[in-house]
Amino acid sequence: MRRFILLATAGACLLPGLAGIARAADVTADELMDRLKGVAPEAVLEYATLLHIPAEGDPQVVQEGTNGWTCMYPGTDPMCADAQAVSWAQAFMGQTEPPETVGFIYMLLGDEGASNIDPYAAGETADNQWVQTGPHVMIVGAGARPLYDTYPQTVPDEAGLPWVMWPDTPYAHLMIPVE
Repeated sequence: MRRFILLATAGACLLPGLAGIARAADVTADELMDRLKGVAPEAVLEYATLLHIPAEGDPQVVQEGTNGWTCMYPGTDPMCADAQAVSWAQAFMGQTEPPETVGFIYMLLGDEGASNIDPYAAGETADNQWVQTGPHVMIVGAGARPLYDTYPQTVPDEAGLPWVMWPDTPYAHLMIPVE
């Protein structure tokens, strides 16, 4: 998930108005849609802005959306985020205080793993509670703080239960596994 956020928000930071993001794409909307199939409900994906994030170069808008969602496949950890979640990711990337909003992210294809306690961990260590999550959704943003006191602050032993990731940071968010 961390890799997703780093790659995705590198381009998503420009999302207000999508100014500055290249319009020519290395992939077509149909190709990117095929790669993203299953990451979010079809109704979200179909009308979302599709953002292609190449290994090198600037992010590219492949499809202008009409529903307020941005979906991307930055090489790993494909996802769809609403506008508030994009703002949260921008704060994460800029290491600034997240907005007092609540955002929602679909990651129904799962992720490749991240530290549960260190938002900026580059890889697994003996003490950073590395977790790889299957299909899940995330509730993010400072506005969701009241939720965080009612859920475990570590990954539950029992699969499928929600928990708070990055609990003692401004970027705490609720991880909700789904089947």
